[in-house]
Amino acid sequence: MKKFLSLLMAVVLSLCLFCACGGNDSAGDLQYVKDNGKIIIGVTVFKPMDWQEGDEWVGFDAEMAKEFAEYLGVDAEFLIIADWSKKAMELDTKGVDVVWNGMTITDEVKGLMGVSDAYCKNAQVVVVKSEIADTIKTVDDVKKLTFAVENGSAGAEALDAIGVSYTTMDTQDKALLEVKSGSVQACVIDLLMAGAMVGEGTSMADLSITISLTEEEYGVGFRKDSDLVAEFNKFWKEAYDAGTVMQMAEKYGIAKNIIAK
Repeated sequence: MKKFLSLLMAVVLSLCLFCACGGNDSAGDLQYVKDNGKIIIGVTVFKPMDWQEGDEWVGFDAEMAKEFAEYLGVDAEFLIIADWSKKAMELDTKGVDVVWNGMTITDEVKGLMGVSDAYCKNAQVVVVKSEIADTIKTVDDVKKLTFAVENGSAGAEALDAIGVSYTTMDTQDKALLEVKSGSVQACVIDLLMAGAMVGEGTSMADLSITISLTEEEYGVGFRKDSDLVAEFNKFWKEAYDAGTVMQMAEKYGIAKNIIAK
């Protein structure tokens, strides 16, 4: 009997330890990043939201991420997500603590991660050489073109929705370069990026924005059920009320896209 009771107690203890250690620990993300002294922000190179000048990350999202880190009392560390389609996996494996890079809110994204309130409006637009821009007026016109698009992006989803095949690239700016080089006729990228990188006064003055395929909103991604979602929403409201959000938005030319709080 004593041996049986000892065995039973050992089993119960093991189960208790399993429950304590094996459950969803993302509910403690706030404490996790504070204990680490830093929050790791997953990004890609995406003007006007995130890009590097020397060793410094700049852009609207980068600047606001630094503000959020300061709000939490930790350092901001930026990490490039090489394959944007694997952003949820990077969160789950704690390669990053947040995905903050003009991320479009979709049903798929909301199923894979905790998502903040929307903070910015955007669209997926077709970019082509300026010499053919006047011929792109409808979705049927788009279907005649060859495309490059960022792997796992909202642009790829927009092309999938209308049944257009494409070549995938690591980033949106690489998709733009494919159009510029003539390797493909078009790409689909975020309107905010296109506005910053295409047309008169840019290095891609020979490219033009044509039609929009979708309208969308940006959100910030955290691990599923993370308590950082509520903490972020609180921070953003305070930053908006204080004028910090709009000040940064004006600096990077996206004020008209910011969602009022």
